[in-house]
Amino acid sequence: MLVTLMNLLRACWRPSNRHARTGSDVSGRQDGLLWYKDTGQHVNGEFSMAVVQANNLLEDQCQLESGPLSFLDSGPYGTFVGVYDGHGGPETACYINDHLFQNLKRFASEQNSMSADVLKKAYEATEDGFFSVVTKQWPVKPQIAAVGSCCLVGVICGGMLYVANVGDSRVVLGRHVKATGEVLAVQLSAEHNVSIESVRKELQSMHPEDRHIVVLKHNVWRVKGLIQVCRSIGDAYLKRQEFNREPLYAKFRLREPFNKPILSSEPSIYVQPLQPHDQFLIFASDGLWEHLTNQEAVDIVHSSPRNGCARKLIRAALQEAAKKREMRYSDLKKIDRGVRRHFHDDITVIVVFLDSSLVSRASTNRGPALSLRGGGATMRSNTLTPT
Repeated sequence: MLVTLMNLLRACWRPSNRHARTGSDVSGRQDGLLWYKDTGQHVNGEFSMAVVQANNLLEDQCQLESGPLSFLDSGPYGTFVGVYDGHGGPETACYINDHLFQNLKRFASEQNSMSADVLKKAYEATEDGFFSVVTKQWPVKPQIAAVGSCCLVGVICGGMLYVANVGDSRVVLGRHVKATGEVLAVQLSAEHNVSIESVRKELQSMHPEDRHIVVLKHNVWRVKGLIQVCRSIGDAYLKRQEFNREPLYAKFRLREPFNKPILSSEPSIYVQPLQPHDQFLIFASDGLWEHLTNQEAVDIVHSSPRNGCARKLIRAALQEAAKKREMRYSDLKKIDRGVRRHFHDDITVIVVFLDSSLVSRASTNRGPALSLRGGGATMRSNTLTPT
């Protein structure tokens, strides 16, 4: 088990030589703490991806899959996008990156179609799988119970857009307004961060017996004073009492036992037909949205060449982060991983452009087959699979 865990951590680690430029155009390029794939083709159009590291170990993971969305030759076919923003460590995000899409393909094969139910079952299976890992590793690495991840997924299939989310990553649509010629930002994902009053009220209504289900700590709202998101994959210590005890670190252990999960892994799901005036989608972890508004991000993509637009969004966010700290962007870029986390979070951005002539085709449109992971990490298919 320890060997398996070390393999996972090595796969999640990124080189910190800020002057290095490695990789190919096929798998993306590395430039210090920045990984990017400036342009590529998916079933429904073009895309651009970029990831910048701030933590000692990169906790953000992401993927783009184009082509088969099931194990059947009959389809469906389309585009799958996943952004997984880990917390407490990279293990959960890496596990999702290795298993969620395979789970989705399995359920899509069973139903011979794409649906909200397929997404929901894929999330459930991924959560169950990671809990099996936690159970196996608890005797030797109990702190894995305090590792979790946000999980944002988008699927474009048969002219439909499916969005599923737990946590506070976000997808924003750029929609062209014919009357004015402008491109408006439309947020499509529901967020589960208790800094949002409606989210706090919902959690409080689900736990009316617990007056301290949400606590304002150091001017930040947190669930039980510990975590800002109320939905996630992982975080077993706030979902099962058996993982909220010694030898888990005291800072994670609750004073009072709980008899029902405090956090949920059930995704908010949004389904809509794509329209010809829907131009592009921006999928990003909250590290981007801390520094840019939805409309600012859409304006940058709309006014920029498609090639490299994800990298341009990250640059804009880092420039804003530097400005907030009254420092130069060039100086911020010199700060190495770990220390960099004091200035900004890991940031993942995937911009998916929508070609209406391709989107409108049926889900049997095979298009170009592609499987790409942000950061260029190659992980074995059995990574962190319980034995």
